[in-house]
Amino acid sequence: MELLSTRLRTAADAVAVLGDCAADVAVLQDGELRGAQDRVTVLRQCVDRYSALIAGEIAHRSRPEAGHGGMAQSAGFVSPEAMIQSIGKVSRPEAVKLVQLGTIIAETEAAATITGGLVQTDAGGEDVDDAATEPRTPSALAPPWQAPLVAALADGTLSSDCFHAIQRALGDVGPGVSAAALTAACEQLLEAAAGLSPDQLFRRARHLRDELDSDGIDRREKQRRDDRTLRTWWDSAGMYCGKFRLAPEEGTIVAGAIDQILSPRRGGPRMVDPEEKAAADALLNDERTTEQIAADALVDMIHLAIDADPGTIFGTHRPAVRIIITDAHLHNRAGHGRIEGHPDPVSFRTVERHLCDTGAVAVGFDDHGQCVNVGRARRFFTPRQRVGMAVRDGGCRFPSCDRPPSWGEAHHINPWKKEHGRTDIADGVLLCRRHHLLVHDNHWKVLRQDGDYWLRPPRTVDPTQALIPMPSRNPDIHTIRTQRQRT
Repeated sequence: MELLSTRLRTAADAVAVLGDCAADVAVLQDGELRGAQDRVTVLRQCVDRYSALIAGEIAHRSRPEAGHGGMAQSAGFVSPEAMIQSIGKVSRPEAVKLVQLGTIIAETEAAATITGGLVQTDAGGEDVDDAATEPRTPSALAPPWQAPLVAALADGTLSSDCFHAIQRALGDVGPGVSAAALTAACEQLLEAAAGLSPDQLFRRARHLRDELDSDGIDRREKQRRDDRTLRTWWDSAGMYCGKFRLAPEEGTIVAGAIDQILSPRRGGPRMVDPEEKAAADALLNDERTTEQIAADALVDMIHLAIDADPGTIFGTHRPAVRIIITDAHLHNRAGHGRIEGHPDPVSFRTVERHLCDTGAVAVGFDDHGQCVNVGRARRFFTPRQRVGMAVRDGGCRFPSCDRPPSWGEAHHINPWKKEHGRTDIADGVLLCRRHHLLVHDNHWKVLRQDGDYWLRPPRTVDPTQALIPMPSRNPDIHTIRTQRQRT
């Protein structure tokens, strides 16, 4: 394994050749600039690990039993985190994270030394503070099941942000999940970690958590519901202010209403109907800011609610909250479902309540996670096909895009007119407006191979045109495909 110091020197030398000013970077070609960012990322990871090691040692020398003689206390700081925050000019949460990571790495190294029968000694024979030489004791910051993560963090193959993403997602499990199962989940996530951002890795880890701890779905759903809150106040300028947190069900309703109003401003799907297009153009030309339009819309909705006739029954036209559930769960009347566009599952009780209120739209899937029995040989995708596509894709399928299904446009993989492509759901993917235009205007190409979708960049972006996977953002599709691979 390459030493951290060696990797740091190599990364620093690779970055140093970029020059010393913006003009030096400005002359780089696109490919060279991407490579430069990769080298800077490696250098930052090395520096971050050194920061964590130093923070962990400061915390060790400032532990409570050292009293006022501890490193941080003797320097006038109330805690090692406060000392790191002051010296490193970082935020309090960042200082806490550095201490945790540094402590985990140090304790793991100490445990490996003890296991290997080695004894640590002072190499130079110089005087060292007692606080520095005091042996470390496990602090349960890294439970045994996190051993693969700690090892990957220590050898530099896993960034600190990715480590925390997996740790947070898998840490919220019930007592019924074994340490062996969690360890296996960590190893599975590490295999997929390359190329994934911390947010993407967190979502994948959370899906694994729900598979391992399906009994905890009800508990987590209840906790989210209990955490809802609304706080309002008048500020010194006479403005009425508020802050709220809503559970996914209610949040989807509010977000759907706001998105429906602001969609043209936020890059939602383009309008085809003349009346809708005229309304969208009027919104785009509105002199108010997007935030002002949203604020006015909220007040208008409240006006409609309080002025409504108490005898009026609503529900004929409202923002849709689609519930996704597999046929097996629906048939067995057990298991869980999902709210379209939200990563966390909901209990079957919630599914039943929504089905009672809004009914269900059946969308079948084969073993590849592909929608079936909704194909059409027509120019445009039908509303039913778009529902199936939204469920299958879970949102825009362009890598790293987080736009929900409601913002998506149906993209023909094979152009309907130019290449006589069929309007079958297997030959279409959901893309947000920005990425739909990018694919058409900048020579990107979406390909389908064995039920998987891939993105081929133009040579101007990647001379090798290496294919980029376009996985579904619906966790249940991954479950279907995984079950097929196991059989």
